[in-house]
Amino acid sequence: MRLLPDCIDPVKGNILTQLFSLLLAAAQLPPAQPIAPPDFAVSGVLVPIEQLFAAFAAGDSAAMLRLVHPAGRVTATGTRVSGSGLRQQSWTEFAARVTPASRFSETISDPAMEIDGDIAMVWAPFVVRVDGKVSNCGVDHFDMIRENGVWKVMNLTFSSRVTNCPAE
Repeated sequence: MRLLPDCIDPVKGNILTQLFSLLLAAAQLPPAQPIAPPDFAVSGVLVPIEQLFAAFAAGDSAAMLRLVHPAGRVTATGTRVSGSGLRQQSWTEFAARVTPASRFSETISDPAMEIDGDIAMVWAPFVVRVDGKVSNCGVDHFDMIRENGVWKVMNLTFSSRVTNCPAE
């Protein structure tokens, strides 16, 4: 005849000992990772970034300005072909450099995203090519806002270097 309930193992001790063991085991688990946003949210955030890069490649500054918030800024740090250090510009100032003659394209890879309601952040390595040759690379950080249901780039901050760039 068994006198102990099934939940108590007489070899391992009482239920409190078992609960304590479970708690210790749970404390050794790695921290939980954030749940990825649904694919439709991710793709919606990336759309204006992809369109921005298409405007760069086409040299279409007017199209570029339609994808950004007018109060936003572009901030660059690091080494570029045109110089080094910190450079801040309004989107309008930056757009003046985007012309059909500029012949540059930019691509990103492996974007990391965080989305909360009408704000989002996209962080991704980038490569810029001029006339098809790698010019510089680094990391882009896009601050995104959704206004009237449309995602726009508020700010773009990027690091830049001219060495150790992926050849892609």
